[in-house]
Amino acid sequence: MSFKRLFSRSLSAAPGRLHVAAHSHHLWPDASFEGHQQCWLDAAAQADRKWDKVMDEVWPEAQGHVAAELGVPADCIVFASNTHDFLIRLYSAVPRQGAVRILTSDGEFHSARRQFARWEEEGLAAITRIASEPFDSFSDRFLDAARAGGHDLILVSQVLFGSGRIFGETEALAALGRAEGPWVVIDGYHAFMAIENPFFETTAQSAFFLGGGYKYAMAGEGCAFLHAPTGFGPRPPVTGWYAEFEDLSLPPGSVGYAKDASRFLGATFDPSALYRFNAVQRMLAGSGLTTARISDHVARLQDQLLAALPETPVAGAELLNPLDGRPHARFLAFRSPEAQRWYGELKAQNCITDVRGDVLRIGFGIYQDEQDVEKLVACLERLS
Repeated sequence: MSFKRLFSRSLSAAPGRLHVAAHSHHLWPDASFEGHQQCWLDAAAQADRKWDKVMDEVWPEAQGHVAAELGVPADCIVFASNTHDFLIRLYSAVPRQGAVRILTSDGEFHSARRQFARWEEEGLAAITRIASEPFDSFSDRFLDAARAGGHDLILVSQVLFGSGRIFGETEALAALGRAEGPWVVIDGYHAFMAIENPFFETTAQSAFFLGGGYKYAMAGEGCAFLHAPTGFGPRPPVTGWYAEFEDLSLPPGSVGYAKDASRFLGATFDPSALYRFNAVQRMLAGSGLTTARISDHVARLQDQLLAALPETPVAGAELLNPLDGRPHARFLAFRSPEAQRWYGELKAQNCITDVRGDVLRIGFGIYQDEQDVEKLVACLERLS
């Protein structure tokens, strides 16, 4: 089955490209163009008054889409340009005595890895990092460390970006969250719209969830979101004036905050990402493309690739995230000392993958079909 018709603009823009990095920069469907265009048209027609439509129509629609995917109340969702913005605000608001004591893994994405390391250098945070390997015991080891206590902020990726392995104790970890600390933050960027039911209403009562539209939501950059549980961080010290829209009647000099997740808002933002996100969500719903259905499509392509790998040089690489019938990342992670070279040779063939250190990652989406896997295998066979 092929859904290429939904991506005619992106595919026709580079007809010779074989893009198998949907986990890195997902190609934009045609609906995103229409959404982006509508944002411009609204700005042209309404000028200053465009913000009435953005905040009264576009924003609530986007909240509803995220809430439906996560199974949480819509008023617990807030948007920003990137997840790093939220990381800063969470750090500012988490209850602590002195340096923030952070529990995390050694497999977090660069925004958290770099920021945590810099806070650590300045003495602003004390970091405990749990090794992600051996992978099979990671979830248990991380949960044990969290249960041992002594942390103000606990952050872990639901899907580790470097290996594609899944943290399997989200509910148990979330149960440790308390408004007075510790705070539990699930980085779900590689889980949102890639894994069915990545979050639950019971989990949501005591844990934060980070995600965004850049990858499997197919909406591009600028559409990060935070699920903020009620009662956690009512007055974040790092704040922008949009966070007090609900409190603009306060007397001058007062610092008010919205009662819902908007308390974590910053200031003026580019709303075009929300337009794209909503347009893509409507497209998916109209095409009957649920997260589960897309995952099934991707899984078939992954199976097809793995069946053909023995005929290619990649057969000697270590597959870090084998298919085992359970929820799986939308990419396959192959570890090899040849990963960087393979990436370069594939790029020279206009076959786009991505590489993280010694790990070559290959990710499929709904703009690929069986013929694309055959083309990919042919590219892999030409590797030296």
